[in-house]
Amino acid sequence: MKVLYVASEAVPFIKTGGLADVAGSLPKALVEKGIDARVIVPKYGKISEEFRQKMTHVYDGEIPVAWRKKFVGIDAIEYEGVTYYFVDNEEYFNREGCYGYDDDAERFSFFCRAVLNVLPALDFWPDIIHTNDWHTALVNVLLKIEHQGDERYEKIRTVFSIHNLKYQGVFGKNVMSDVLGIDWKYFNNGDLEFYDAVNFMKAGIIYTDFVSTVSKSYAEEIQYPYYGEHLDGLLRSRSNDLFGIVNGIDYSKYNPETDKDLFETYNADNPLYHKRNNKEKLQAMLGLPVNRRTPMVALVSRLVEAKGLDLIVRIMDEILQHEDIQFVLLGTGDHEYEEWFKGLAWRFPTKVSANIRFSNALAQKMYAASDIFLMPSKYEPCGIGQLIALRYGSIPLVRETGGLKDTIIPYNKYTKTGNGFRFSAYNAHEMMYALKRALSVTENTEEWRQLVKNAMHTDYSWNKSADEYRQLYERLLAK
Repeated sequence: MKVLYVASEAVPFIKTGGLADVAGSLPKALVEKGIDARVIVPKYGKISEEFRQKMTHVYDGEIPVAWRKKFVGIDAIEYEGVTYYFVDNEEYFNREGCYGYDDDAERFSFFCRAVLNVLPALDFWPDIIHTNDWHTALVNVLLKIEHQGDERYEKIRTVFSIHNLKYQGVFGKNVMSDVLGIDWKYFNNGDLEFYDAVNFMKAGIIYTDFVSTVSKSYAEEIQYPYYGEHLDGLLRSRSNDLFGIVNGIDYSKYNPETDKDLFETYNADNPLYHKRNNKEKLQAMLGLPVNRRTPMVALVSRLVEAKGLDLIVRIMDEILQHEDIQFVLLGTGDHEYEEWFKGLAWRFPTKVSANIRFSNALAQKMYAASDIFLMPSKYEPCGIGQLIALRYGSIPLVRETGGLKDTIIPYNKYTKTGNGFRFSAYNAHEMMYALKRALSVTENTEEWRQLVKNAMHTDYSWNKSADEYRQLYERLLAK
């Protein structure tokens, strides 16, 4: 089986968000399952010279962008057993950032057209093209409307993964003629039209064979108006072809036994002793009172409303006044949240460390040192923080939504099963009661040790997810 994985970013070459982690990990896991999986991404200017020097030049040519032609080049590199292709056009991709430009519709429609048009030059003809989010959605559309009549293309099947439905690639309808070069009938029949604009993601959903998203719960949620972002009706109409598969994390990268960023490495055999050693060193580093018995609650997050920060703002003062805990924060985001957390640290200098920045090294130390990992998201398609926290034995406390609901099993004190704590309503006091439940369990060392072991033995590596994707591909090819 041959799969071409199309993404707008991929680790280790370029990253702005979680999609890059998926594009850098899932194909590798698929290759280990015997699938010939390859990845194609734009050749951004920010890709390091180290990788550029190792690339092999594959192709030069031109492709149409509506009424004009543009240069396209293809370079390739093999990394950890996976072949990566890079679509080169300096006008579009040699910029400081990846997204957020006025010509994004043109840049990514060019990328999508290039993916298909250069296939004959790649010496690789996929059975399945797996596209991701709005930046690659037009691959599904162009495959159906520009390559009909070519038997090689007609045999290709497509899977379209939605990583976050909120970001859909909506542009003024003038892009139909000036940028896409697609017949207006595809706008007028509603395939690309969205409130009198063009919606890349909507079109990708309509034209793909199968739709996947990053958790089973999110696949259900997006079929209802609250989470559906005005596409819930379309997604309900495609419910028989809509699947949820939870993302994994790279267990070779996130490994407390080998992680060089930790003060002290450890495994699931005797985690509490070593986690508390990490805690003492982190407390000293952050200027907090050093006490290995004080429960530490961590938040590693973008500081935006979607992450449930309004709940924390509402009740954290009350919690800190009445509970003997320490709260450590790492992240950047909206100015009002950044200032509020700075104020919280000022009000509780012996209990709070607010680190308004991002550092991978500090994040790893916080996962290793903390007892509880707070993730009260308003919505969360999959989530990666709770998966890393489980791996490092920091017990997630989450709201029941999307991937958080699918991956965190409520702790049962009678059976000693479960790997975390959950609350359902988007309500600050529900979160506070869940946190108090968690803190009550920390008081019993043996019970807490068992819970930490449960968490660390939970398997959310890419191995299971890759199996599910392989089954999905096989189902599609047999259709």
